[in-house]
Amino acid sequence: MSATSNLIDDAPLTRFHKKLTFFASGGPFIDGYALSIIGIALITMTPGLRLDTVEIGLIGAASLAGIFFGGAIFGWLTDKIGRHKMYIADLVALAVFSALNGLATEVWQVVLCRFFLGMAIGADYPIATSLLAEFLPRKVRGRLLGATFVVWAIGAAVAYAAGYLLKDTGPDAWRVMVASPAIFAIITLLCRLGTPESPRWLLSRGRREEARAVIKKVYGRQYDLSDIAADDISDDGGTETRHGRFGDIFRGRYWKRTLFVSIFWTAQVIPLFAVYTFAPDLLASFGMTGDANLYGGSFLISMLFVAGGVPGLWLVEKIGRRRLLLWTFGIIVVALAIPAFIPDVQAAPLFLALAVFALASGASSFLEVVYPNELFPTEIRATAVGFGTAISRIGSAASTYLMPVAILSFGAAGSLLIGAVISLVGLIATFVLAPETANKALQELTADKKPAAPAAVAK
Repeated sequence: MSATSNLIDDAPLTRFHKKLTFFASGGPFIDGYALSIIGIALITMTPGLRLDTVEIGLIGAASLAGIFFGGAIFGWLTDKIGRHKMYIADLVALAVFSALNGLATEVWQVVLCRFFLGMAIGADYPIATSLLAEFLPRKVRGRLLGATFVVWAIGAAVAYAAGYLLKDTGPDAWRVMVASPAIFAIITLLCRLGTPESPRWLLSRGRREEARAVIKKVYGRQYDLSDIAADDISDDGGTETRHGRFGDIFRGRYWKRTLFVSIFWTAQVIPLFAVYTFAPDLLASFGMTGDANLYGGSFLISMLFVAGGVPGLWLVEKIGRRRLLLWTFGIIVVALAIPAFIPDVQAAPLFLALAVFALASGASSFLEVVYPNELFPTEIRATAVGFGTAISRIGSAASTYLMPVAILSFGAAGSLLIGAVISLVGLIATFVLAPETANKALQELTADKKPAAPAAVAK
């Protein structure tokens, strides 16, 4: 290969890349499933455990609070001890705490299990996506990283379908619902066994022989460390050990990138999680009644998130990350704001606004895992993804806790207007801070003295 070429960034798409993408998708699937199933489980859990409004809010927010700590702690730990070990351990935790949740007899037990479940979910974001990003060719990196997150919406849709099928199984139907993520965690765990460690991470730690073995196993016996970018190999053929620190994501050129990721990610997830967690309650506030409307409507909205991901995954490489994010934020602001200005707004415009939001959100929400993986170097990549995951969950946990109150206090249109204002903040932050990262090698994005300037993507 040429001196300017990079085996990983310029490799053709292979069966290995597709398998790794599929295995990495298991975490977001479980995330979408586990966070959405609770909204349906609460229908039978509320009378079963005699929950009041405060307790319902706590249960809804517990897993999001757990994601905050899981992302912050385990993202940093993933950069310290490696991707592979954490890649397996977090799925064991997902299975255990899901199963324990189904055995809970007190409210505090449900809250505690949901919290630890959230920690495991939060850990998987930086673990799985950083490992995947460090193997993917640059021409498909955004699309395949994004595909793992579109699977989040598929998990949510499956949760609504499962909830509908289980709702009439008795007063303890909620126990089966909250325990069911354990099944998917075990399946994903078995799939991930045998996944190699990231050669980029191994080289950042000076573990040359292990990195060489991975390269030969994945790409072929004819390749060696000389086929990795010069940023990973020093001039004398050695490898400089690079130990990133948590504070590095706030230093030098990275603090603006951290600020951007934190703001846009938070602005995306606040309305998204509020809708997913309390979709039946939100639709009821529109005046919709009956199982067909509440369950069917929730399932339809979740499927629109999936549908939005299809054009989004095509556009992310065609027009770039920055332009896609700007357009979708703009559409969401308009869609969620309009019902607030319609006198005596009825259910149809409200549902239409929610449907447009779902499509636009689905078309760009996967950038939450694409952008931070591309904007930070190997030694702090998982730390940055984990921090973005964590900081975004402060707002989403608060919004989930307050969503029942917002519906009662401001009504359906008022609740959507709040989402529009939050999305407007994300739009402004993207316009001011977002760089373009499409079709660039990871070392190019992280070696520049200044963040990459916004630019149009070549067609």
